[in-house]
Amino acid sequence: MNGIELKISNPQKHFTEVSVNSVKTEAEKKKLAEASKQFESLLTSMMLKSMSQTTEGMFGSEGYGGDSFESIFQFEIANKMAEGKGLGIANMIYKKLTGEDLPNDLSLREIRIRPTSQRFNFKDQISDMNAIAPSNESINRIRRFESIIEDAANRFGVNKNLIKSVILAESAGKEDALSSANAKGLMQIIDSTAEYLGVRNVWNPKENILGGTKYLAELLQKYNGNLKLALAGYNAGPGNVDKYNGIPPFSETRAYVSRVIGYLNHFERNL
Repeated sequence: MNGIELKISNPQKHFTEVSVNSVKTEAEKKKLAEASKQFESLLTSMMLKSMSQTTEGMFGSEGYGGDSFESIFQFEIANKMAEGKGLGIANMIYKKLTGEDLPNDLSLREIRIRPTSQRFNFKDQISDMNAIAPSNESINRIRRFESIIEDAANRFGVNKNLIKSVILAESAGKEDALSSANAKGLMQIIDSTAEYLGVRNVWNPKENILGGTKYLAELLQKYNGNLKLALAGYNAGPGNVDKYNGIPPFSETRAYVSRVIGYLNHFERNL
């Protein structure tokens, strides 16, 4: 395979036509951050390959399998460089499209939602629903996670009583809860959602609550503070909410929305 000649005289000129802040949502930012690092890794790999051609390769010209090993070696070096500060190209792309510096860590700890959902007033939305009193056992279980719930509420701008209500409806405060659909932990997060949210250990109460609250905050933002639609999206998926243009006609989802709001009513009336 012939080498690729690489010449970059002005790397910024390719990005001048792209509008700043065109990427706004946290989901878009996460995808852009990953794509930017992958692009820098590929570019770095090409540069390493071009440089090694002048020295007959890293493993010499006569080594058995040298070309294959060298390609793998260059690829791994490029990935490690991109994981750090790298050449700055990934940050350049990310900052051009978001107006922000590239996060050092793409995990849940570094990606936050602006607390806009704090402005949402749920009292008008839940006034027509009956309050549901949780069992004393479940209340005692969630008390152990009070500080984590407070942290999640402050970090993502979600009413702490809403977080408690979702935990009660999802798992009754049992951190080892596992559903038939393989949803796990206090806020019943499935593996694909955990990966999207950056939750590394879904059984860890802190990661589970932070991840579930982050997802709930995204849904509240998506549906402009409509609590019933956000809860329906949490239970049945936002795709089903969009498909039916409202709460899906699933008995489980309708019961879930009523149960969470019932718990929320209880907490709001007994502060």
